[in-house]
Amino acid sequence: MKVEIWSDVMCPFCYIGKRRFEKAVNSLGLGEEIEVIYRSFLLDPELETDPSKNVTQHLAAKKGISMQEAQKMTDYVIGMATEEGLNYDMDNAVVANSRNAHRLLHYAKSKGKQVEFKEALLLAYFEKGKNIDDLATLKELASNVGLDANEVGQVYSSPAYTEDVIKDIQRAQQIGVQGVPFFVINEKFALSGAQSTDTFKQALQKVQTES
Repeated sequence: MKVEIWSDVMCPFCYIGKRRFEKAVNSLGLGEEIEVIYRSFLLDPELETDPSKNVTQHLAAKKGISMQEAQKMTDYVIGMATEEGLNYDMDNAVVANSRNAHRLLHYAKSKGKQVEFKEALLLAYFEKGKNIDDLATLKELASNVGLDANEVGQVYSSPAYTEDVIKDIQRAQQIGVQGVPFFVINEKFALSGAQSTDTFKQALQKVQTES
């Protein structure tokens, strides 16, 4: 069973959806039967990396709302994440463009390490306050999952895998992806959003039965 997941490294609901999906897979004992492929989706392609701002400050400025309103939105997401065993630290999450991270996810896929690198990126962004657009950080994260730091540097400093990112985004547009996370199972069954674990289980069982 192939599961393609469109998501962004800086999307809080994508990490929550990832955990719920994984819980569904594990509860059904399907770990060995599923091939997970992460597809690129940039929520804010023009975003400028700015380590001086945290996510809540950026949210307030982007939406034109007060810091208090932005904090309420952030607290809501933190609560959702906590229920899934995630410890979001939004006060220290660095505002960063994710395009380079997406290019490196395609590189990681070519080395059979995409799933591990995706988890490392999400953990670094949401829990560790790391700048996921910083080369030194990306090299460290990549090395920790068994990727070659020198190759990571070469990819980062070149346009490599840019076309792969663009193709993912174009395909998302073609199939009507409005937001992420977006899950496509066996190219015929789609789920949008950070659905409940039970919903993911039902979808996986349905596709498994039909197959």
